[in-house]
Amino acid sequence: MQLHKNALEVLQETSRTFYIPISRLPVGLQEAVTSAYLCMRAIDEIEDHPDLDNPLKAKLLQTISLTLQAAADSIDVDDLAAELSQYTNLLPEVSIRIGEWAMLAPGTIAPRVWDATAAMSDRMAYWALNNWNIQTQADLDRYTMSVAGAVGLLLSDLWAWYDGTQTNRTHAIGFGRGLQAVNILRNHAEDMNRGVNFYPTDWTNERMQTYARRNLAMADAYTSALPLGPALDFCQIPLALAHATLDALAQGEEKLSRTKVLALVEQLTSSK
Repeated sequence: MQLHKNALEVLQETSRTFYIPISRLPVGLQEAVTSAYLCMRAIDEIEDHPDLDNPLKAKLLQTISLTLQAAADSIDVDDLAAELSQYTNLLPEVSIRIGEWAMLAPGTIAPRVWDATAAMSDRMAYWALNNWNIQTQADLDRYTMSVAGAVGLLLSDLWAWYDGTQTNRTHAIGFGRGLQAVNILRNHAEDMNRGVNFYPTDWTNERMQTYARRNLAMADAYTSALPLGPALDFCQIPLALAHATLDALAQGEEKLSRTKVLALVEQLTSSK
């Protein structure tokens, strides 16, 4: 119970946007999605860290992956924390405590969360070692599948585990890819400043916006097919924010304003 409460506090600190739909999920599903989100956020913080060199990023990500792959009925939380705590001055709390977040998921679905996190850690290590070398749309598709399309598949598994909700898994990949493409657009200038370019060669913002909209169309199909229930309630918020952010970027704004974010979330949640 204390770990769950603490996890929600860390979740709120790391993402006020995702805290809202996750905090509204029913017991059981809430722990599973919180576990998955914090695990993915933990490794994402390592991949994107501006002060870690790529070989160290890969080493830390592979350490996390191997630890999760070695799990049977539990995670070696202490050993993993000890390994990561060597970098306390660099890594955020959400990354150092990944073993605890992994243990938050209910036992009947936890191995799926561990497997997804381990696989994504390995893929992130690959991209770090290759300095996110993206030349073609196929490269971009590989990357967005690695770090986001796979999350869409994990969410589909969580919905099915909780109440049997079935989804279109191709659309699930599009859901993840679409949200990631919007993130790439929003963070493009910041990424370029740290020497990383997720745009294929000669792609413009407009070309990336087209890519994002194509995948968000699949995200729309994914979400509209969900029955009334927690999965639909969860997916509507990040999808609506992704569309609104993309529209703002297309109009020349740097990002969606905090006021618009809060107003949109309020609109979506007040009708529930």
